[in-house]
Amino acid sequence: MTQHSKGTALITGASSGIGAIYADRLARKGYDLILVARNQARLDELARRLADDTGRTVEVVTADLGKKADLHRIGQILQTDASITMLVNNAGIGATAPLLDSDIEKMEEMITLNVSALTRLTYAAVPGFVARGNGAIINIASIVGIAPEVLNGVYGGSKAFVLAFTLSLQKELAEKNIRIQAVLPGATATDFWGIAGTPLEHVPSEIVMPAEDMVDAALAGFDLGEHVTIPSLPDAADWEAYEAARQKLMPNLSLSVPAARYRALVG
Repeated sequence: MTQHSKGTALITGASSGIGAIYADRLARKGYDLILVARNQARLDELARRLADDTGRTVEVVTADLGKKADLHRIGQILQTDASITMLVNNAGIGATAPLLDSDIEKMEEMITLNVSALTRLTYAAVPGFVARGNGAIINIASIVGIAPEVLNGVYGGSKAFVLAFTLSLQKELAEKNIRIQAVLPGATATDFWGIAGTPLEHVPSEIVMPAEDMVDAALAGFDLGEHVTIPSLPDAADWEAYEAARQKLMPNLSLSVPAARYRALVG
C-alpha cells in the first residue's frame, strides 16, 4: 500500500552516492522526489527503480548547478512548487591537495557549487516554507568544516560556510516551524575521493564509513531533532561541549575596548 505523501523532497547531487541514498530513504519514508544532477542516465535509472520499489512520484531534472542558468531553473522550481516540503542540499565537490598543489580555477568552481549554489537554492526555498508554515532543509557539510586542517583548505572553508550558514538559519527560523539540519560526515565511501584527487583505497579503512550507514545515521539525527549531526561522533556530549564553548565566547567577541593583554603592550 502506498504511504500518504509527506510532500516532495528536492535533492541535489542525487544521481549517485549520498544523494542517491537520500533519495531511496526519503522515498521509503513517504516523500515524493525531485532528483537533480548532471547525469541524465543515472537519474533516469534511479527514478525508475525508486518509483517501482516505493510507488512514489519521482521527477528528474538534469542540471549543472555550477551554471547560472541551470541554478536559476532549479531555484524557480523551489519557488513555485508548493508540494516541496524538503530541500536536501547535497551537491558539492571536494579536494584533497594542499594550496600549493591546487588549481585556482577548480577552487573557484568548488566555491561556486559548495557555497553559492547552496545559498541560492536555500533562499529560493525558504520563503515558500515560511509562507506554508512548514518545511525542512538538510545541508550536507563535512567534518572539515570544523577540522579544516584535514584536507584542502578551500574545501574546508566552503564546508565551514555551510555550517555557519545553517546555524544562522536555525536561529533566524526558530519560530517559523522550519527544520534545519547540518550533516557533517567524515570520510565516506563514495566516488568523492577519486574525483577529489585521492583514490578511496588510499584512505585508511578504519576512518571510512559506508555511505548507506552515513545517511541512515544522518536521518536518525534528523528524526531526533538534532541541529547538527556528526554520524561518526561516539558521544553527542562532545559536540555539546564544543557548542557550549562557542556560546561562552559570544558575550565577549565584540566590546568597546581592547582586551587587557593588548592594552598592557600599547605605550
